[in-house]
Amino acid sequence: MKKRILGKTGLEVPVLSYGASSLGSVFRDIDREEGIRTVHAALDAGMNYIDVSPYYGLTKAETVLGEAIRSQPRSSFILSTKAGRYGENEFDFSCKRIQDSVQESLNRLHTDYIDILFLHDIEFVPAEIILEEAYPTLLRLKEQGVIRHAGICGLPLSMFEKVLPQIDADAIISYCHYALNDTSLLSLLPLLEKEGIGLVNASPLSMGLLSTRGTPAWHPAQERVKRACLEAAQFCAEQGVNIAKLAVQYATANEQIPTTLVSSASELNIRNNAAWVDELLDEELLAEVLRILAPVHNETWSSGRPEYNEQLQNASKEEQ
Repeated sequence: MKKRILGKTGLEVPVLSYGASSLGSVFRDIDREEGIRTVHAALDAGMNYIDVSPYYGLTKAETVLGEAIRSQPRSSFILSTKAGRYGENEFDFSCKRIQDSVQESLNRLHTDYIDILFLHDIEFVPAEIILEEAYPTLLRLKEQGVIRHAGICGLPLSMFEKVLPQIDADAIISYCHYALNDTSLLSLLPLLEKEGIGLVNASPLSMGLLSTRGTPAWHPAQERVKRACLEAAQFCAEQGVNIAKLAVQYATANEQIPTTLVSSASELNIRNNAAWVDELLDEELLAEVLRILAPVHNETWSSGRPEYNEQLQNASKEEQ
């Protein structure tokens, strides 16, 4: 597995990393042993950066992951988890809750330090809470050696543009903004490069948009986006190619994006994903898929507070 440096953290991360949300049965019910085998398959394939959160499966993902990694040398993998989000509408970025959350995560993960701690989906609370209480708490945990690096994650790119200049972030997780249908993350790269902030790109399949199965009913994308993505996935299938392969290859090919997270609780899927990285990308197929997706390119959805979604709201008014 090829590796790249994650900003100023100095961490050497694989271009394809393991997102452990699937271990929490967030996509389908999985059992503990199945999850443990999948984690071991990821590590065997060189995907030795693993990201998780207490929110995934309401602590189940951390619990299963902890069982999987407790038999592995701690120096053999890089581990990140999150704090601040604990349910669909449950957010608590107070100093005490973050400190308690980290200790709970350490216990579930059977480790005494976290390589990177991210504040989870910060667009749902006023920026002042993050700037004045939550992020300073992370910096204190960093000074204490409980965490090695600190960062933030969320969906709206405008949130990063507003918050990052006001904090000393080591890394961020951005999701659904560097994929076949949406490359708007590129607009954030100059800021990240200037500040030396490590970038973790998540969800190259856009939370299931890029699939022949059709998008889950809960997916927040507009219907026209879902239709275009389904058309692209079906076109790939007609050519005998899984669009997931093209999506993973496309995301990991960009040298400016250190690592991309993929999540699965299937040992076979993870082995396939890892193998795809080393295979040649079909440029002709890619060009046709990008042509199909061009009418919905960079179309996203709102998340969190109104101030982070003003551009979307303005665009919606113009369409009306």
